Amino acid sequence: MTTFATNCADTKIMSRYLTSLGIVLMLAFAGGNVGLWAQDHDSVHEAHAGEHHDGHDHAAHAHSDGADHEDAHTHHEEEFVAGEYIIHHIADAHDIHLFGDVHIPLPVLLYLGDEGFRFFMSSSFEGHGHGDKNFEDAQGVAYTLHAADGALPNGQPVNAGVITAVKSGSQLEVFDFSITKSVFGMLVILTLMVWMFISVAKQYQKNPGQAPKGMANAVEPLVLFIRDEIAKPSIGAKADRFMPFLLTVFFFIFFCNLLGLVPFIGGFNVTGTMGITIVLATLVFLLTNLNGNKHYWGHLFWPPGVPLPVKFILVPIEVFGILMKPAVLMIRLTANISAGHIIILAFTSLIFIFGEGGDALAAGSGIGVFSTLFMIFMYGLELLVAFLQAFVFTLLAAIYFGDATHEPAHH
Repeated sequence: MTTFATNCADTKIMSRYLTSLGIVLMLAFAGGNVGLWAQDHDSVHEAHAGEHHDGHDHAAHAHSDGADHEDAHTHHEEEFVAGEYIIHHIADAHDIHLFGDVHIPLPVLLYLGDEGFRFFMSSSFEGHGHGDKNFEDAQGVAYTLHAADGALPNGQPVNAGVITAVKSGSQLEVFDFSITKSVFGMLVILTLMVWMFISVAKQYQKNPGQAPKGMANAVEPLVLFIRDEIAKPSIGAKADRFMPFLLTVFFFIFFCNLLGLVPFIGGFNVTGTMGITIVLATLVFLLTNLNGNKHYWGHLFWPPGVPLPVKFILVPIEVFGILMKPAVLMIRLTANISAGHIIILAFTSLIFIFGEGGDALAAGSGIGVFSTLFMIFMYGLELLVAFLQAFVFTLLAAIYFGDATHEPAHH
């Protein structure tokens, strides 16, 4: 029987796995809210349409051919904007957009300073699909969910997707702890992981010394791969210390990537959300430097065998490298996952662009065949990328841990 079977049966080892998972859960939950950087595509599109509508109303008073102008306005209002369509599907939001006007509301939890906490569902906001959404509670606090970047009446800038609150004409300070789309997807994945690891551990405890079956048979090769091909070669004798974190990060990224490839469930882009990847990279940064030994810090701030003038040049570069390593982890993961989604959505957009909203049916159908075939290819490629990005993140984290903990060679 494998060593993993023995370890999973050990209560202490299992508690370390769950503790590591809990840390990622709490910190990534906060990071997911920080990463709310865009709002629902329909809201933005309709907000722009509303702006054009006002402009056309003024123009209608200045022109006698009002009917022709209205037709042009209607055609412009229905114009497909690929950028807004793509952003809608990859952006975080306070609800989950399934299709058409079908949305699943998510909890909104705000802290308003002296006003205390406020809790309501995102469906309480009125004006969905028409620019900024508004809601006033029983205590007289008026909330605005902004659909685009702009500014408050006091001149303070505000970003898309941000909720602001006003009471009696005074702007309130808002701390948003809401369950956004990315946070909800992350919680689903973490719940799945807890259930999976506990089920596998119980199976090993129930059938000691026997070959794994079912889920355990699927999970064990991945766990052994991370231990034998990533952790031990990169870290060495201290690999077991970092195995709980490496396993948690690998399965978390891998499953989140797979969730983003499931169609018709809201277009989750968990690992493409900057706030979540920042938290993962920060955890790698903290674990690397908190576990750094004297040899690691000595080579960093006073590298031996280097001339003194060169040390004053080399040390700032090394310190800068400490910060760059987690930044590279974050950017690589976010960019690669978001890029795959953008490419697939871009080829979907070609159907509507060439089809001109149904006016050019032949062109839309022709490009539709090409786009569909390419999207099938891209989905297959994205399945590989889902595993590859989880592998690369885990491998680089293990290499950083190994650099911080390896002992000096004695000759």
